[in-house]
Amino acid sequence: MPRIEPLAEADAQDKTAQTYGRIREMLGSETVPEPFLHYGRVQPFLQDFYMNFKKFVYTDGKIDAQTKAIIGLAVSSHYGCGLWQDFLIDRAKSLGVADGQVGEVIAVASTNAMYNNFFKFRNFSGSDIFSEMPVGLRAHTFTSTSLTDQTVELINVAISNLNACKPCTSAHVEKSRQLGLSDEALLEAIQCAATMGAGCAFLKAAGV
Repeated sequence: MPRIEPLAEADAQDKTAQTYGRIREMLGSETVPEPFLHYGRVQPFLQDFYMNFKKFVYTDGKIDAQTKAIIGLAVSSHYGCGLWQDFLIDRAKSLGVADGQVGEVIAVASTNAMYNNFFKFRNFSGSDIFSEMPVGLRAHTFTSTSLTDQTVELINVAISNLNACKPCTSAHVEKSRQLGLSDEALLEAIQCAATMGAGCAFLKAAGV
């Protein structure tokens, strides 16, 4: 049993019902997806999430909607949030992401998390000895998928930041800039990831 039950559309009132209507309009759907129904139990969170989701995850901005869906998928996979994974896989595919690329997105995010763990240890260990030792971890995944270099780096920036790995975040921000990504695009990638991180954290705490 979820700790926070979904609030059915038929039971929603006032501002919650109004926000449900805006979600349906945004998605062009007759029903509200399940994650939003759980948020519906806390109207201010539902409203905040909807507004952030619409601006930073669902629509084109400094980065396009397809790339935002990919970043959102990487984040929801990182959190192990099945409801958002399923939604964002469907969304990404509707925007032209191939079946095989779904696995590539997850693989890039997972490989990046591996590096985050390593470099956070170097950073936190308090010893220069480990910085002189070889990394020894293989990461051909970063350069051997069909994803663009820019997309890979945006995933890496987002996941490195979520994992609080300063060395990795800094390195991937610099590489992103070298690839021609603007600082505004980088910030929007983080806003996308932060929005989905909040949505996934809520569902995890709610027992969904």
